[in-house]
Amino acid sequence: MTTEFLTELRALARTYAEPLRATAVALDRDPGLFRTVLDGALPWRQLVGLPAEHNPDPVRVQGRPVLLDTCVEQVVVLEELARADAGAVLALPGPSMSGFVIAELADDAQRERYWSTVAAGPTWTFFGMTEPTHGSDPGSMGTTLRPDGDTLRLTGMKRYVGNAARARIGVVFARRNAGPLGVVAVLVDTDRPGFVAEPLPTLGLRGLQLSEIRMTDVPVDAGDVLGRHRSATRQGMWAATRTFNRYRPVVSCFALGVAQAAYDLVVAERRRYRVDERHLLADWAQRLVGTRALVLAAARSADRDPGDGTLASAAKIRATRLAEEITTTAVRLLGPGARWEHPLLDKLVRDARAFEFMEGTGNIQRLTLAQGYLQGRLGDARAA
Repeated sequence: MTTEFLTELRALARTYAEPLRATAVALDRDPGLFRTVLDGALPWRQLVGLPAEHNPDPVRVQGRPVLLDTCVEQVVVLEELARADAGAVLALPGPSMSGFVIAELADDAQRERYWSTVAAGPTWTFFGMTEPTHGSDPGSMGTTLRPDGDTLRLTGMKRYVGNAARARIGVVFARRNAGPLGVVAVLVDTDRPGFVAEPLPTLGLRGLQLSEIRMTDVPVDAGDVLGRHRSATRQGMWAATRTFNRYRPVVSCFALGVAQAAYDLVVAERRRYRVDERHLLADWAQRLVGTRALVLAAARSADRDPGDGTLASAAKIRATRLAEEITTTAVRLLGPGARWEHPLLDKLVRDARAFEFMEGTGNIQRLTLAQGYLQGRLGDARAA
């Protein structure tokens, strides 16, 4: 994709962000208002990455349909939307992370079932990996998929799962056998008996409605197990790793959007600066541009090879750190009482803290980055 094409795509995304900017503070106070956003001017169907057969009127740039099915397209568009309200973007209906798993593992029947459900109307999905006491560690996963006569039963708990309380369908990772190769991904409808999902109280990204899922003997058919036609090395955790690598540049662009929004707010509200403050703003402006280039490089790498998460980890470390720094310092620059006088700034400060914990903390990203360095995968990162 040419620079000109991406520039036009970014400008178009900026026009879509206006409804989100107008409702950001209200949605933070009451996530239930999100239906109002969907009923307004936000064309959710064009923005969530539906496949061509379920998206008859896609976004067009330079006469070309843009399905947002590549990581590059997603980071460009979603950064601009997150600049208005990251929580609302994460709360959009559509495939989100589960769509990556479907792309990697689903057979034709599963794929049709999933996409026909998601495209039927504003339909939320979920990606159930993280557990209360084990995080995303596959070796300690407690959720199980066990045979029960002619069916299977899914039992366990997942926590910090975005949109699960409002979702209609999603993917749950569970242990079927011992060892890392015993983890499988299961396509689950949320109306099945024994499946309960409830929202959790959070300080930031409230529109996302992070949820807890409790599953007690949820009935599952063999046809619900994703990747069952593949070898054990190309099933659950293989697909999860590739999904994380593809989604981390997206998380990075959310953090970058929050950082840019805080910078914009300071520039709009302050009229005079000390010399050191001018230097600080100039440094932020340069780092925002540099981080944007790194996020784009990470997205290109994820599209080329989802198995390599080196650049994705580098982008997440840098974007997350920048979001926390700019939002925190913006409070000082706008003076005592800034978070009360500027409710949007208060929201940005809280939202910025969430990205550290999404798709792996900074320590996990540093381990991935170190491994990539040792394997000689950082040439693109130095160029970016």
